Amino acid sequence: MDNYDLSILRHLQQDGRISNLNLAEKIHLSAPQTLRRVRMLEEQKVIRAYSAQVNPEAVGLGVMAFVNLSLDREQFRNVREVERKLQAFPNIIECHTISGDFDYILKVVAADLKSLSQFLTDTLMQVPGVASLRSMICMEEIKPVSGLPIA
Repeated sequence: MDNYDLSILRHLQQDGRISNLNLAEKIHLSAPQTLRRVRMLEEQKVIRAYSAQVNPEAVGLGVMAFVNLSLDREQFRNVREVERKLQAFPNIIECHTISGDFDYILKVVAADLKSLSQFLTDTLMQVPGVASLRSMICMEEIKPVSGLPIA
């Protein structure tokens, strides 16, 4: 990846809807060269997707929580099945394996505290292989999802 590619990535992270012509002007390349580079970055999966960042509260999701999840060690052989189930829940908007006392950290959204509690108790804790959860309610989002710090 050269400086043009890095510049493309920086600009697309700031505005994924920028036109190819405007992007080309900003990085000082021709429009065809810019488009070729963007397509190459997409094909190489450097650019994973394009999406809109939606305000959760505007769509009725007023509660966000981080949930630490531990697996039952005896069920660990089914870890990939547990992960498939976690991926299927729309309330889980991020899921990462982690080191330390827990196996996963999840970012979960819900309409309110009651629906969060119901999701955790009636859905997440019912997944075979889940041993325990610890949830932390987000009081205020200080820095929302942002682009990667590309040099």
